[in-house]
Amino acid sequence: MASITIRNLDGAIKERLRLRAARNGRSMEEEARVLLGQADTPDLPVQPASLKAQSPISSGTLAGKRLLLIIGGGIAAYKCLDLIRRLRERGASVRPIMTKAAQQFVTPLAVGALAADHVFTDLFSREDEQDVGHIRLSREADLIVVAPATADLMAKMANGLADDLATAVLLATTAPVLVAPAMNPLMWDHPATRRNCATLARDGIRFIGPNRGEMAESGEAGEGRMAEPLEITAAIEAFFKPAHIPLAGKTIVVTSGPTVEPIDPVRYIANRSSGKQGHAIAAALARLGATVRLVSGPVSMPDPEGVSVIHVETAREMKDAVEQLLPVDAAVMVAAVADWRAEAQAGQKIKKQPGAKPPVLQMVENPDILAGIGHHAERPRLVVGFAAETQDLLANARKKLEKKGADWIVANDVSQASGVMGGDRNTVRIVSKLGIEEWPDMSKDEVAARLAGKIAEALEIIET
Repeated sequence: MASITIRNLDGAIKERLRLRAARNGRSMEEEARVLLGQADTPDLPVQPASLKAQSPISSGTLAGKRLLLIIGGGIAAYKCLDLIRRLRERGASVRPIMTKAAQQFVTPLAVGALAADHVFTDLFSREDEQDVGHIRLSREADLIVVAPATADLMAKMANGLADDLATAVLLATTAPVLVAPAMNPLMWDHPATRRNCATLARDGIRFIGPNRGEMAESGEAGEGRMAEPLEITAAIEAFFKPAHIPLAGKTIVVTSGPTVEPIDPVRYIANRSSGKQGHAIAAALARLGATVRLVSGPVSMPDPEGVSVIHVETAREMKDAVEQLLPVDAAVMVAAVADWRAEAQAGQKIKKQPGAKPPVLQMVENPDILAGIGHHAERPRLVVGFAAETQDLLANARKKLEKKGADWIVANDVSQASGVMGGDRNTVRIVSKLGIEEWPDMSKDEVAARLAGKIAEALEIIET
């Protein structure tokens, strides 16, 4: 039988032939010879079962988009299981490539089950490379996502190495590439990594993260955590819909963190707010195109990207900063503002005196920032307040809605058992004149993204 040139076949036929050959354990040439040698050659299936399984849902923000996900070898690889689920929920097809190191953290079986597609692992695979598979993979994707992108993988990308399937695909591709770095903070801060990042950025590589937080290593913390699946998903959605900026042209003020009220030059009154929820909301609003002015009390986290930040300490400073930013389209008052402050601040550190009773602090009420905005002459079109309660959550939230002049109150239980104060998760209820909207337990980033979307919808309705 004459030789067969597979590369000259129509692309769709070649793809179906490759899948059939893989199912039968043959090379593509061998499978073609079997078909041609049969007297009654059956038609190649129009849509093999494996393709049916991986077909994305017909609707969703990523419907019809073909994503190539390269999973690097870091502990954050486990997050890719959730990332694949998020992407497929939105209609994308996800074709995974796993490095050898990635397979030490998650299995190809788990990745393939969630992606509903073949998992590619080997540059020298007998089945996958019959038609130079790494070139095909590099050209068929609408976007290549590298998550986690380890220091080693980014170094190879920056220097053009191609010693495995992942790096060969990245070197051969003409598709846009989005990387989500993940590594130890010292590795991220190393001059070599910074040089590699700068090189990749000049080459047009897009970045999402890394975030700051606890590392897998005990006692390690800092910048280097891979961006959360929802953040990566949002970045991918933004890539495919750059024109869809629902909050473009809108200005929103957000307050975040605690306020601290001085007693003397050393001591102060404060609360346990970390600012995580407020900062996440500010970042989520900015991702939807808003011009965000964040007024933040003292927190131990970096300013969100793309957000203008005013740093304050006391409730009175926060009130003045917020009111100076008016008028705005919306205000989201997340900060845990101290209700009281010491009537007078001592000029020197208050010292203990032998035999003397502890000093008595005379307290006065702080200004109510939310009520001031809710009843202001330049009131924003949408005012969102937060109710951090330890008891009677909904009753207190309803009272706050009426008293403060807010449109919504985001009510959350901050009792010690909830772990919300300083934690990474939150369970909220949106209280408005229309009733109560129950939200499930989510990460604070997820709460932020969902609330930002709700704010965008509300402002659109108000305008119309």
